[in-house]
Amino acid sequence: MNIGEAAQASGVNAKLIRHYESIGIIPKAARTEAGYRVYTETDVNILAFVRRARRLGFSMKEIKKLVGLWRNRTRASSDVKALALQHMKEMEQKIEELQAMVKTLRHLAKNCHGDHRPDCPILEGLADSRLNT
Repeated sequence: MNIGEAAQASGVNAKLIRHYESIGIIPKAARTEAGYRVYTETDVNILAFVRRARRLGFSMKEIKKLVGLWRNRTRASSDVKALALQHMKEMEQKIEELQAMVKTLRHLAKNCHGDHRPDCPILEGLADSRLNT
């Protein structure tokens, strides 16, 4: 199938398909005599796999590892689990950081009158070098 058909079948746009090919996420596509890329069902399956992994927040480096593990039928599932657990730990850390940011912003917004006066605890809080989020 051509790149447009592969894009439609996988849910990944053509620009990203070319990018994934250039960084080695998917193998280099075969070419027609005219130079057009030709994709296989396997390529489309890998692209859909990548799309789902991206939705779960995996980095491209992690996705490259996951694709390699997925294609390697002799791999240990413990390798896949370790990668997923590490990713989950990083996501949990980011969630904690985001929650701390929300708490700080909530406090600053609560203390702002939001009226015509120029005094603004939000701006003062952002200017305060002691503010740690």
